[in-house]
Amino acid sequence: MTDDTVQCWLVERDFYDEDLVTLIYATPDGSRAVTQQRSTALLMKEQVTAAIEIEPDRLEPVDESERDRYVREAERMAEQHEPDDPV
Repeated sequence: MTDDTVQCWLVERDFYDEDLVTLIYATPDGSRAVTQQRSTALLMKEQVTAAIEIEPDRLEPVDESERDRYVREAERMAEQHEPDDPV
């Protein structure tokens, strides 16, 4: 992590159809997150990692109803994986 980025952990992965996957990475406190959508074809080429570095201005506030769940999932991922581990 640099001064210009924030480490975010994978907290949610949803498959909406067979060609699109939505990944949500959240800050450890669950207050901010970034959503990424990737095609399954792209996922075959690029691995999904346990954590990523994100520029703070790309992060969006998280609805309060999701925060506790995101905190728990970020903690679980951090305990079980190194940031660069493929998941």
